[in-house]
Amino acid sequence: MNAVIEMESKPNTAVAVATPADLLRIAVEQGADLDKLERLMDLQDRYNAAQAKRAYDEAFAAFKAEAVKIVKNKAVEGNSPLAGKRYAELHDIVKAVTPALSKHGLSSSWKLTKDEKDWMEVTCYLRHVGGHQESVSMGGPPDTGGAKNAIQARASTKTYLERYTLKAITGLSEENDDTDGNVYKQAALDEWVEKAQSAKSASELIRIKRDGNAFFSKARDRDSFKQFNATVSALMDGLQGG
Repeated sequence: MNAVIEMESKPNTAVAVATPADLLRIAVEQGADLDKLERLMDLQDRYNAAQAKRAYDEAFAAFKAEAVKIVKNKAVEGNSPLAGKRYAELHDIVKAVTPALSKHGLSSSWKLTKDEKDWMEVTCYLRHVGGHQESVSMGGPPDTGGAKNAIQARASTKTYLERYTLKAITGLSEENDDTDGNVYKQAALDEWVEKAQSAKSASELIRIKRDGNAFFSKARDRDSFKQFNATVSALMDGLQGG
């Protein structure tokens, strides 16, 4: 992207590196035609983007060197299959990562990128002051488990997705988390199994099965789809036998 311009022809003379901005300025001064100016402007845009990406990568590497720790300080309560297990709440994750991100010119934010009746998607953005950004998206249905009303169900899913996308975009995990990349899948499977186990009738179980299958189909998680349906089948036999 850079052009090298000789300053003098003497031995050991330093050379100056012309950026696309320098070339564009020279072209304007020389009265270059519109086509050439547009090509130089496009070159400048690509050069700026490459420089911003490089600055982002350097900042992210420095952030990772901070060795941020996310501590599981919240225990799952109630009759959930996950009861007794611990996890980090969203505000604790934000509190843990923000100082190190800010130190290196990085910041995170979320946007609800899909808000449908039966499906929500959250996108987490990680931006650098130099202009480059990366993003990660995850989706899921409203969490209707327990005694949640419609608003609480959507808020629960939104918070859940924010937690996991922030950990994903920063490449961090909670202490004692699995490291094989299946944390989100297992948590989602556990949640849908819990919903199926809470069904009081065959018709309610059928509805949960339909919604769960839609979730795992959209997530393209074939293994969880099979495990969930095997669980539902066993529960259905129990309801019909009772």
